[in-house]
Amino acid sequence: MSTTINSPDALVSARDFTLRYGRKVACDHLTFQIPKGRVVGLLGHNGAGKTSLMKAMVGLQAGEGELRVLGVDPRQQRTELLKGLSYIPDVAVLPRWARVHELVTLMGGLQPQFSAERARALLKRTSVGLNDKVKSLSKGMVTQLHLALIAAIDTRLMILDEPTLGLDVISRKSFYEMLIDEWCDGERTVVISTHQVEEIESLLSDVMMLDEGKLVLNISLEEMDSRFVALAHDPAAADTVARAHPLLRYRQQGRSAALFDGEPPADVQALGQRFRPSLVDLFVALTRKPELQPREA
Repeated sequence: MSTTINSPDALVSARDFTLRYGRKVACDHLTFQIPKGRVVGLLGHNGAGKTSLMKAMVGLQAGEGELRVLGVDPRQQRTELLKGLSYIPDVAVLPRWARVHELVTLMGGLQPQFSAERARALLKRTSVGLNDKVKSLSKGMVTQLHLALIAAIDTRLMILDEPTLGLDVISRKSFYEMLIDEWCDGERTVVISTHQVEEIESLLSDVMMLDEGKLVLNISLEEMDSRFVALAHDPAAADTVARAHPLLRYRQQGRSAALFDGEPPADVQALGQRFRPSLVDLFVALTRKPELQPREA
């Protein structure tokens, strides 16, 4: 993704954006843009700045520098912002006493762009009934209900902060299937923060990685595949491969492997077999300190 701010297609634009909590810098001089029609994975370890950035995008945190979301200042023009933005935080909070049909009615009164008909249609994809009480639902069902209510609002941008935290594999899969099938349409954009990197890689069009508040990668998956090279090699070639300064040395399906930013030297390529690096491997390579990386035996 380009870093040009105020592009006509940009739903989110930041330039030199910094967010601090006292002396701690949560977001460190970030410059990026997020166009329309994208599914963006926002990745980073705990404390990397993901939630702080998302809260800034929805107008809950103020920072320094420039941040525009849907063409407005999210902090100063929050009422205008919320006409085109949906947000699901890491904890889905719904009134436990309410029945599902009551929440559908309530949303219709609170949000002019909410479609009760669409919410009911989305709920048919789940095991949640209109007469169910929230307190009777499992955590996975509450998350599905929350998504159905939010996805029934006609917005251009959805921000999800660890939306499937604590759910089992089947519930997570159902959540993402409904999100992609029912909300993403080539014009809308969704930004997803998650620790389940391997589960969402196939859904993403772009990835942004934060490490200690800094943006260490901002790239489309297509660009990622052409830029980064992984090489599986025999242990005997480990020293030669290491001298080529890979980003990461690790094991892949029982074999020694190395990950490079760009094409490794021809003599090194000749020592192994190329394969596509996973997003998880790249995440490890770019967001952990070199001294923590295990050395080859």
